[in-house]
Amino acid sequence: MDCSAEEAEIRRALESVQGIRSLGFQLSARTLKIDAEDHALPLALDAIRKAGFDPRPVATAAPSQSSQSRLFRIATMDCSAEEAEIRRALEPLDGIRSLGFQLGVRTLKIEAEESTHPLALDAIRNAGFDPQPVADASETKGGHVVGSAEGDDHGQGFTGGISRLVAALVFATGAEALAFFAPDQMAWKVAGMSIAALAIWLAGIDTYKKGIAALLRGKLNINALMSVAVTGAFLIGQWPEAAMVMALYAIAELIEAKAVDRARNAIKGLLELAPEEALVLDSNGAWVATSVASVAIGATVRITPGKRVPLDGKVTKGNGAINQAPVTGESIPVDKAPGDQVFAGTINQTGELEFEVTALSNNTTLARIIQAVEQAQGTRAPTQRFVDRFAAIYTPAVFIIAVAVAMLTPFLMGLPWLDALYKALVLLVIACPCALVISTPVTVVSGLAAGARRGILIKGGTYLEDARLLKAVALDKTGTITEGKPKLVKWQVWGAADEAAVQQMAASLAARSDHPVSKAIVQGLDVKGPEAENFNARPGRGVEGMVNGVRSVLGNHRLIHEQGLCSPELEAELAIHEKQGRTVTLLANDSRVLALFAVADTIRETSKQAIVDLKALGVTSVMLTGDNTATAEAIAAQAGIEDARGDLLPEAKLDAIKEMQTRYGATGMAGDGINDAPALAQADIGFAMGGAGTDIAMEAADVVIMNDNLQRVAETVKLSRRTYAVLWQNITIALGIKSVFLVLAVFGTATMWMAVFADMGASLLVVANGLRLLREARVESSSAPRR
Repeated sequence: MDCSAEEAEIRRALESVQGIRSLGFQLSARTLKIDAEDHALPLALDAIRKAGFDPRPVATAAPSQSSQSRLFRIATMDCSAEEAEIRRALEPLDGIRSLGFQLGVRTLKIEAEESTHPLALDAIRNAGFDPQPVADASETKGGHVVGSAEGDDHGQGFTGGISRLVAALVFATGAEALAFFAPDQMAWKVAGMSIAALAIWLAGIDTYKKGIAALLRGKLNINALMSVAVTGAFLIGQWPEAAMVMALYAIAELIEAKAVDRARNAIKGLLELAPEEALVLDSNGAWVATSVASVAIGATVRITPGKRVPLDGKVTKGNGAINQAPVTGESIPVDKAPGDQVFAGTINQTGELEFEVTALSNNTTLARIIQAVEQAQGTRAPTQRFVDRFAAIYTPAVFIIAVAVAMLTPFLMGLPWLDALYKALVLLVIACPCALVISTPVTVVSGLAAGARRGILIKGGTYLEDARLLKAVALDKTGTITEGKPKLVKWQVWGAADEAAVQQMAASLAARSDHPVSKAIVQGLDVKGPEAENFNARPGRGVEGMVNGVRSVLGNHRLIHEQGLCSPELEAELAIHEKQGRTVTLLANDSRVLALFAVADTIRETSKQAIVDLKALGVTSVMLTGDNTATAEAIAAQAGIEDARGDLLPEAKLDAIKEMQTRYGATGMAGDGINDAPALAQADIGFAMGGAGTDIAMEAADVVIMNDNLQRVAETVKLSRRTYAVLWQNITIALGIKSVFLVLAVFGTATMWMAVFADMGASLLVVANGLRLLREARVESSSAPRR
């Protein structure tokens, strides 16, 4: 690893590896420090080896006590090209251990020796950027950077504010007026040139700073191109046009930056969902308004109707309906009672609730969603990586064409030297890759935010873009297609028995057992029976005891068969229930069967439509479950799934995913993110169901469905297809407009005005097109059915 090009190769190889926190390159020592989750390190090493490098571990001493991590906001750091500029500026410095870029919030975390920080800041400033320290106490919320109005005013970074831009535009207009109306005398020309120079300085001082810094490093970015073009136009006598071009460019940059901020900050609004204070019960029994940052786990918090939930917790008192749309995307409020979970940022619509805090403010489900989306925004999708590589070739190529036009057209086309030079300067403005480079990240970030608004947490641009390729999806049964909670779906008295007495007897025995089937029977019957005496559990069979002086058993088919109480009629009835995927428990005394209770894990209301939606997209659904084949086939029939595979251990599910990938192509897997971990890892895209409050699900999958709604899988595929279409629409718009004006510049009469309008117009078009994904998500959310 000798140069920045090889560093870039390694970075690209590691982009798809989840769990990497930061990378610290030291080209002078040919070392790379990887800060990552334990599971991610072997994957990272494999990715580096596949890229053609041979990483060897280096035994190092413990980090120096003088090493520090500091966070800076860089207001004008918009895209990967500017990130690359900052990296190159910091490459020569020793003592930097790692750099953590977050383009979504325009921050850079530098871990370095204490003595290196001032040198690093000087290097960044020399590159044309203005790093401002972020004070953790005052400028972070929930572990995330919250920009002040000044820090987020992108116009400050480009032009020093709206007032300077207005002044620059006025002076540029004055220069144009003097050039058109004033007498052709030297004094008037000097006055016009002075006014033009003032306009250029007001509008373009920051552009010149960054442009000169780039030229000194031999780099061609938009600032370098604009600096050369405007300076050249001024020197060949086109000073009014140079002034107006710089003023218009600065205004267009400001408008574009604000538009980009809409996409970048789409998820940032979630930070404002959780209130700053919580009403906490203190040691004296009084309710005290307390900052959420200081509320400890285990504290009791009260939330009144109409207020937002400040922290994650478990309800201890009260009943109410919570609007969970901000976190899970559910449009219908969810009823809450003691024992139920509530999430920070959701809205209590009815009833006063008290809950016990289960997570600190920086570790709530909402905070983890924001963190995951911020990290996803920092990754680049395949199309984005292609565009970045293309732009790196495109800009120098157009610069060479511009030089050729200036040098050769006087000989080949007979143009005057000044005209040829002007054409070359127009080409430099057209060469700006801004519209092309910005077309992809805005679209990807909009897609990620659109998914988050619908309760779909996508962990990176790669998965957002690749979901469109899915041809099949493997679905776990329990907790994915079904509710995951057994319910009593039917019960009946068998033979001549008193119905009320049978209910009480079954409830008495079931109440003493902690088995899920027994709990379902207790909840389903909803009656209270006498205390069962001489209670005894019979593992694998059931329970027995004395109820009202009568020995009774509540057990499965095997237990009743062993006691010789089965009859042909009963066997036939049991076969009907078992064919439907139900678990049957029977109540009997010493002489006969009194009743039977059918318990089943019921299918979710949304599962049938989810399978229909996937089929409409051309995606095949396959059920994989550890339950018996009869149950699997019964549930699959209800859901509309034709291929159901039962009796599968985790290893068998893994093999099934491999077989589906061979048979169908790109295959997804939807499961609970815990028992299905091997299959989720093998799948091209893993969907974890029920991510709200589940740490393991957050880590295991590529996409987390926050509300257990299987329809979100099909929505992810749709969103991926829309995002991919918009990506290529933007690339076509950017390259198409530039191609037209490149031809006009060489063979026609294109002016610098036209070039600026074409470049910035293309940029605004692709940004607006990318933001459509956010608008569509808002429309879908508002049109969702409500109860």
